[in-house]
Amino acid sequence: MFSKKSKQLKARLEGAESYEEWLKYATEQDKATGMADWKEMEQSELYDNEQIKLRLEKLQDARGDAEALLFLLNEGIHGNMGGMGNPKLHHKALSGTKQLIIDYVDEVANALQYLANSAEEIISFEEKLDFFHRASVCFGRSALMLSGGGQLGNFHMGVLKALAEVDLIPDVISGASAGSLYAALVGTHTNEELLEFLAEDKILTVLQREANIYEKIAQSQDSVKVKDLEIIVENAIANLTFQEAYNLTGRKINISIAPYGAQQKSRLLNAIASPNVLIRSAVMASCAIPGIFPPITLSAKNKDGEIQPYLPSRKWIDGSMSNDLPEKRLTRLYQVNHFIVSLTNPLALPFVMDPSQQNGRLGPIKKFGLNFMKETTQFNYSIAQRFFKYAPTSVALAANNINSIVQQNYLGDINILADFSVFNARKVLSALSFEELSELIRRGEKATWPKIEAIRVTTKIGRVLDDILEAYERKEMTLATSVLKKKAS
Repeated sequence: MFSKKSKQLKARLEGAESYEEWLKYATEQDKATGMADWKEMEQSELYDNEQIKLRLEKLQDARGDAEALLFLLNEGIHGNMGGMGNPKLHHKALSGTKQLIIDYVDEVANALQYLANSAEEIISFEEKLDFFHRASVCFGRSALMLSGGGQLGNFHMGVLKALAEVDLIPDVISGASAGSLYAALVGTHTNEELLEFLAEDKILTVLQREANIYEKIAQSQDSVKVKDLEIIVENAIANLTFQEAYNLTGRKINISIAPYGAQQKSRLLNAIASPNVLIRSAVMASCAIPGIFPPITLSAKNKDGEIQPYLPSRKWIDGSMSNDLPEKRLTRLYQVNHFIVSLTNPLALPFVMDPSQQNGRLGPIKKFGLNFMKETTQFNYSIAQRFFKYAPTSVALAANNINSIVQQNYLGDINILADFSVFNARKVLSALSFEELSELIRRGEKATWPKIEAIRVTTKIGRVLDDILEAYERKEMTLATSVLKKKAS
């Protein structure tokens, strides 16, 4: 009876048409499997429940006392307090994690908001601003990284749709190759515009238009393919620079591009490093798959707002070649220490497995195989380098790209991995029908739903800190303007 009920619930989960419906069946499944009881039990070898319980009780005792809360929170706010960030804790049950962890995260978030709204006669604005800056650096922030994947990258739209509907898209987003198109889409639309764009009826219209374009691409020559790609980019992305997009949405978008020349280095384009570069040209460069699309020269606005070439002597290609998931650079630029990955790269997917779901012998075997391949490729590449000066430049570039692809890390803290086991691999760079595009987006949604509660819990404190700092920095700017006006008068 239990087995039959469990199978019925699993079938309902797979057939769910919305996240709310999926969560309902997931909650029922957890009750049927005993995972609901596991969530209520504080003890587990996966984390230090006693440390978290003690911290929770101290914060609860300090409720309503701003000075006491400031003292407690000054002891440190960590996303992995007592090991509560362990990925296995957030994927053991379908509908969430340990209730103790949820209660602790909620208590910290409430304490931060209470402190932010407390009277300045008790704690000065300057002291609170200093604390929130330090707390943000200490806790860090989350980033969403969208990989390359050719046509399979349409999976990312489903991921974004699922996250947007529950308001969980991080402010820091990176994209490479196909992922760059969707990172740019998010970064050039306000929350209201994005929700409208991702609405069911709007997506169907967009998909039909894309399907028509892809049908045309299939019957065209390379030069026309570039023009059609430009049409897709222009339809989805506003003609903004990185700085203009940041001013519009507040989102920190990053696009990876790889060098076409042997002496160049890969770059991560964003409002910090390349504020005047046009996002459309960055997307075109990041999507310039060698042998399919020609390398791209970037475009930027000059001081008069006129469009001109950016680094005109240099050309760029597919960003996934060298920096599909730019973890280190995002860490350095934005203090990111928590990564959500949407992986569609067909070159990487066969060799990766979500660490939170590595059960049995398959996980270690895959890990060993990947490490062996990386070591072997790096060894062969280091030997071959000495002979590149006698070979054509294209051979050296190809070898460098292959080695870069193999050496990259393709996993984060929370991984949304596309399952293309039943998808025709030949469709990666081919025209897709309306039905195939719809299916890819639907797969992205369904793959995201089981990760939503983990994302909600692990990012909540960071999101609260970012909101508080944004409000405080606006207030600081207002105060500074007021002081300047007084001095001027």
